[in-house]
Amino acid sequence: MDKDNCTSLTEFFLLGITNSPEMKTLLFVTFLIVYLINVLANLGMITLIRVDSQLHTPMYFFLSHLSFSDLCYSTAVGPKMLADIFGKDKSISFFGCALQFFICCTFVDAECILLAVMAFDRYQAISNPLLYTAHMSSGLCSLLVAGVYLLGVADAGIHTTLTFHLCFCRSNEIDHFFCDIPPILLLSCSETQINELAIFTIFGFIELSTILGVLVSYCYIILSILKIRSAEGRFKAFSTCTSHLTAVAIFQGTVLFMYFRPSSSYSLDQDKMTSLFYTLVVPMLNPLIYSLRNKDVKVAIEKLKNKRLF
Repeated sequence: MDKDNCTSLTEFFLLGITNSPEMKTLLFVTFLIVYLINVLANLGMITLIRVDSQLHTPMYFFLSHLSFSDLCYSTAVGPKMLADIFGKDKSISFFGCALQFFICCTFVDAECILLAVMAFDRYQAISNPLLYTAHMSSGLCSLLVAGVYLLGVADAGIHTTLTFHLCFCRSNEIDHFFCDIPPILLLSCSETQINELAIFTIFGFIELSTILGVLVSYCYIILSILKIRSAEGRFKAFSTCTSHLTAVAIFQGTVLFMYFRPSSSYSLDQDKMTSLFYTLVVPMLNPLIYSLRNKDVKVAIEKLKNKRLF
C-alpha cells in the first residue's frame, strides 16, 4: 500500500458493545457490578497476602501477582467500556488506543505465563515438600516474576508496533469496546499477513508452551500424588491444585477460543462477548476461586475479621 494514500489518524471511535437502549442499561449494571467485585476481590487478595505472614510463601507470592495482572488488564478496559455505554463521546486518541492495547496485552501474557509458573510451583511443593522452600527461594521467585513481566512487555511491544504502524485509510471506527488487534486490522488497507503471522507465532508460542508447561507439571504432580500411601494424603495434595486447575481451564480455554479459531468462523459480535468474558469476568473469578476453595485464604480472612472486631 502506498503510504501517500494513508490517512494520518489522531483518534479512533469505539462503537462499543451494542446500540440497543434496552441492552445498554442491563449491560452497564451487570458489568459495573462485575468490575467493582473484580477490583475489590483482587485488591483484597493482594492486601491479604501482604498483611498475613502465613501467606508469605511462593504460592501466594505468585497469586498476588496473578491478582495484580488481573487488576491491570481489566482496569485498562473496564472503565472506558462502562463510560462509553452511555457516553456521547466514544473517541480514544491514537496513542491512548495503542497504550490500552499494550497494557492489556502485557498483563494477559503475564497471566498466561504466571499460570505455568504456578503449576511448576505446585509440582515443587508436592514432589519435594521438605526442600520446597529451599528450591523455591525468594530470589528465584522474584526472578521468575521479573521474567514473566519482561516477556509480557516484549510481546506487547512487538504487537503494538506492528499494529499501529499499519496504514489506515478506510475508517477510524473500531467495532469493539476496546482496542484489540482483530477489529483494528479490519480498518487497515495495508497487508496484515505479518501481523497475523506474529499472533500465531509469538503469542501462539507463548500460549502453547505455557499449556505444555502446565501439562508436564501436572503429569509429574499426578505421579507424585500416586506415590502417597494414604487416601487422605493424596486428597489433600490434589486439593491444593484444584483452584489452579480451575483458573487455568477458564483462562486458557477463553484465550484459545478468542485468538486461535479459524478466520472463517470469526464474528465481531461473538468476539465482543468472548472479550467481555476474559477482560472482566475471568479477573473477577480468579480471586473468588482461590478464596472459596482455599483453606489458608479462608483462615487468613477469619483472622483479619477477628482483628477488626477486637
